[in-house]
Amino acid sequence: MAALKYAGLEDTDSEEELPPGWEERTTKDGWVYYANHLEEKTQWEHPKSGKRKRVAGDLPYGWEQETDENGQVYFVDHINKRTTYLDPRLAFTVEDNPVKPTTRQKYDGNSTAMEILQGRDLSGKVVIITGANSGIGFETAKSLALHGAHVILACRNTSRGNDAVQRILVEWHKAKVEAMTLDLASLQSVQHFAAAFKSKNVPLHILICNAAVFGAPWTLTEDDLESTFQVNHLGHFYLVQLLDDVLRRSSPARVVMVSSESHRFTEIKDSSGKLDFNLLSPSKKDYWAMLAYNRSKLCNILFSNELNRRLSPHGVTSNSVHPGNMIYSSIHRNWWVYTLLFTLARPFTKSM
Repeated sequence: MAALKYAGLEDTDSEEELPPGWEERTTKDGWVYYANHLEEKTQWEHPKSGKRKRVAGDLPYGWEQETDENGQVYFVDHINKRTTYLDPRLAFTVEDNPVKPTTRQKYDGNSTAMEILQGRDLSGKVVIITGANSGIGFETAKSLALHGAHVILACRNTSRGNDAVQRILVEWHKAKVEAMTLDLASLQSVQHFAAAFKSKNVPLHILICNAAVFGAPWTLTEDDLESTFQVNHLGHFYLVQLLDDVLRRSSPARVVMVSSESHRFTEIKDSSGKLDFNLLSPSKKDYWAMLAYNRSKLCNILFSNELNRRLSPHGVTSNSVHPGNMIYSSIHRNWWVYTLLFTLARPFTKSM
């Protein structure tokens, strides 16, 4: 107690509360230090708890770190047009030797991508996201880019892809984002995209196969395959095969297949239990849009499981994910009936 009184700490209520005359600051590389304005000294240890801390993760999007003429670090909030010497990450400090949590952090239906990625520094990571100009793909691309990743938006419509890039750059002008043309309904387009990406000579740490069509009328692609099957599954399957070598060289790397719980409501086997290829790319008379979508999502999961079995020994993992039923997006745009149903359900769904 004598030591606390000498340090002027006897009247503070919390172990984390700083006594009068002390200020919490951060270095350029994120370490927390403490300045005593009365004695004009600094130290690494918290004046009361004696703990050393550092800030966790990257700056929130819209923030930028600068240094003034005196070498003092300050922070610029481009969204609210203000500057401060207080690091916005101080609310997320961690101890120098933190104890590993015994329980896993959980998120619920109210969590956003930005909240889940809070504190993550994805600088140096290269990500490809198919169908990233709208919906879940766009929100994924934006969140990863605002946390430092180099994100490539692989889009069928180049103009919409470039518009999506600009929307991200408005939020953070230093975001590393670009759009590249990829039409999954054309195997030749998939080949051209893979070749163009490889010519960049960059690694690939995350490949998110997100693009999909839903409720589409029966049509054949230029490859004479039913369009829902090719766009939702076969195009992605081919893309992964073409980028397999880059993923291996970039390990640890990951492939994410955006599937759906609707995979449970279909079958791709015939009466004898064998795979029925006619179900995968059916003729017009045997086509039902909902079943075609469900089958493509089942194929996504089967592919992801086998891909993980083959590539995980090489440092490449594969996961399939159900994005949630209660999210309003534009995936219903192909048929007015689905548009009507989605519109009626919108007040009860989660927005982007």
